[in-house]
Amino acid sequence: MVVGEVAVETDVVVIGGGPGGYAAAIRLGQLGKSVVLIEKEELGGVCLNKGCIPSKAFIHAAGEFHKLSAVSKMGIRLPQGRVSFHMNEWQGWKSSVISQLNKGVSHLCEANGVTVVKGTATFLSEDRIGVETGRDFETYKFAQAIIASGSRPFIPGFLERDGIHILDSSDILQLEEVPENLAIIGGGYIGMEMGMALAKLGVNVTIIEAAERILPQIGAAFSKEIQKQAKKLGMTIKTSTRVESATVADGHVELKITSEKDGEERLIQDKVLVTIGRVPNTGMIGLEQAKVQTDERGYIPVDQACRTNQPHIYAIGDVTPGVALAHRAAKQGVVAAEVIGGLPSANDSDLVPYVIFTEPQVAGVGLTKEEAERHGYTVKSATFPYAANGRALATDEGNGFAEVIVDAESHLLLGMHVIGAEASNLIGEGVLALELSARAEDLAMTMHPHPTLSEVWMEAAACVLGHAIHVVNKK
Repeated sequence: MVVGEVAVETDVVVIGGGPGGYAAAIRLGQLGKSVVLIEKEELGGVCLNKGCIPSKAFIHAAGEFHKLSAVSKMGIRLPQGRVSFHMNEWQGWKSSVISQLNKGVSHLCEANGVTVVKGTATFLSEDRIGVETGRDFETYKFAQAIIASGSRPFIPGFLERDGIHILDSSDILQLEEVPENLAIIGGGYIGMEMGMALAKLGVNVTIIEAAERILPQIGAAFSKEIQKQAKKLGMTIKTSTRVESATVADGHVELKITSEKDGEERLIQDKVLVTIGRVPNTGMIGLEQAKVQTDERGYIPVDQACRTNQPHIYAIGDVTPGVALAHRAAKQGVVAAEVIGGLPSANDSDLVPYVIFTEPQVAGVGLTKEEAERHGYTVKSATFPYAANGRALATDEGNGFAEVIVDAESHLLLGMHVIGAEASNLIGEGVLALELSARAEDLAMTMHPHPTLSEVWMEAAACVLGHAIHVVNKK
């Protein structure tokens, strides 16, 4: 290792080139700041290279394959015995998608004057950072810094991930062949997304969840619908169940699990996927030297401007307390950049939408009915079924419903949630409505194009007001 004697001076150093980091760097470049963006692997971070994008590419491919079994009722005939899915060939398509997006991010950084450095960053002091770049060691002196080092999967000590038999969420997307059976430890977002996609490809999937129900983060009615669809796909769901041990032998994994309902059981699986959470990447970047404080779980507390306890050092994304979602990180990145650039920016909204790419998709923003009641609201809510939407029926996607939650007196929208086809795209309207403090009347009186799935919002809002057209209103 060669230690550089002279530090390169720059306005801002950004540690991590994921959705938050590169968004911050590009915005800083737009604001005329000199920026060094440090990424130890590939631009785009886990989301683009190992998480969000490849997983959705896999979910889409599995969904398209699964749809083939139902097209005969529409008059479409397929040659018997000729339809198959080849995971190794899908890997090539996935790589082409990632490569295209990588090049796009790289081009945007270059076009906005961002200097990208590939290496591992460590704070040396409150205004210097060192970067290990292969055989060299470079030093940068900064006026401000943004920590966007992301997170990694949490694997309990008794589960020894080997990338072959016991997998994390990145490993599963590197497989060349589809396993015959697979157990997933954790019935949250990632576990249910990947479990349902694999089940569509014919894998015998068992979900093991410690909580009383799968997807405990969302409303019970939505969780119940996903569990119903999972069972239709042949999945086994074990809730209130804990994994005690995992042993790899003879090319298989033996799990010992316990529950009050079934007692102790042993499962023999080809592979085990662990999806029980993530931990922040804050332990190896020299925060002590920079005197940046973390909480007891390793997260970096920040204010609405994304400042840490060191006013010139900011933190965004998965290293900060809160949900680990790419769009949250990107928003924080832009806020931090604008604050550094002297603009009156702040991360002052609690409206972080969620999307779950299960079958069907689930998405929402704002409060659930239960949460609104706990906050002291007198609540009114209504749902509108996909089965009463012309577009949904015409495309054979009649499962699901949209729900709106409002304050009973003012009709102010408190939450909007949807389960069904294209929920991921429909929720954008909900985010905007809540950001604008819209009321149910605003949504119900807005003309929506027909026939589209977006009409479910208009109808649900009309339903909560008691004058929906395409369902019988409750008296």
